[in-house]
Amino acid sequence: MNLLIQTGVTFIPALIAIIAHEVAHGWMADKLGDDTARRAGRLSLNPINHIDAVGIIILPALLIMAHTGLIFGWARPVPIDYRNFSKPKRDIILVASAGIMMNIYLAVIGALMSYLCSFIPSPNIQLFCAIFFINFMIFNIILAVFNALPIPPLDGSKILFGWNDKEWAQKYVNAEKEGMIAIIALAFVIPLLLQSFGINFDLFGWYIRNMTRAISSILM
Repeated sequence: MNLLIQTGVTFIPALIAIIAHEVAHGWMADKLGDDTARRAGRLSLNPINHIDAVGIIILPALLIMAHTGLIFGWARPVPIDYRNFSKPKRDIILVASAGIMMNIYLAVIGALMSYLCSFIPSPNIQLFCAIFFINFMIFNIILAVFNALPIPPLDGSKILFGWNDKEWAQKYVNAEKEGMIAIIALAFVIPLLLQSFGINFDLFGWYIRNMTRAISSILM
């Protein structure tokens, strides 16, 4: 498989999944009374409006080249003003859940489309189509289960604690820099460090891989 085709069946499905995730947050916020994302032009599917150099280009590219079997990333978060919600506690959960639900929805679409590829008469196009949509399904599942983790700034932290007015809960949800350090440590630093001592322990990878397999087996 040449580089162009590999890019087409790996990077493009991942890019669509990442952008759709963020657009879903903005769309839900807009429906609930906050038009901040719409006014900022962030409800568009145009990648230029959502590019985060690290999360949407560098990290997925490194993961693809490293053959880790895991590809995930993030786009620039859509701007949301929670003060515009009529029922903030409920609406925070709905907006945070929207990205995850969008990825699950797209994973179902990817699974259905992979079945339809078998009706394409050309074997080469059929293979390209099947790989593309299977990857599309898998990337969307990975994003859904990744963002479900209750670690800030991921959606799971807002779903579990974003609605809570208590000081400790708000401090936790807003600890985005610390959360990113924790994610990097869990996903890369700790497993590599333990491997240097001959210990194969990757809790983060185990969670992502097993949840992805479980949901994929249901859809396929």
